[in-house]
Amino acid sequence: QVPPARCALFDPAFSAREAAVLRALGLCLLPENEEGKHGVEGSATLFYMVHCGKALYNNLLWSNWSPAALSKLVIIGNSFRGIEERLLSRILERDYSYIAKVLKGVEEVAFPSHPRYLDTFNDTSVHWFPLDKLQELSPEVWNCMEEPMYQDCEDLEIIRKGE
Repeated sequence: QVPPARCALFDPAFSAREAAVLRALGLCLLPENEEGKHGVEGSATLFYMVHCGKALYNNLLWSNWSPAALSKLVIIGNSFRGIEERLLSRILERDYSYIAKVLKGVEEVAFPSHPRYLDTFNDTSVHWFPLDKLQELSPEVWNCMEEPMYQDCEDLEIIRKGE
């Protein structure tokens, strides 16, 4: 069981009241909007990112862009396979290159659908990154570590730091 003090949370939409309740429960609120750029720092880490924008997933991958770090990550969130299916490959590679690069190194299992909430969690999956699969990716995949900027991205689904 994970102690509440080791659970870090952030949502730019948290109200002051919500933040106060979460702190009262002993949870740790991150002090600023990291735009998903949160490193695991050597610890196994679960990220609950349901209904988040693609840029948040891409930023999280970039922040942990090594087989050692990614193998410690588990993400509950939007299906990476679904993202790949819905986006033109040139857009995926241009705007969300870290998602595109890691597709062959991720394992993904969809949440079972619920008949009452078919349109709510229909795209939710658990993602993990087995070290052996990551090590099979070409060395060139790991050489590119350029921070994502999203200048040409038309539908950026992220609340930026300064907003």
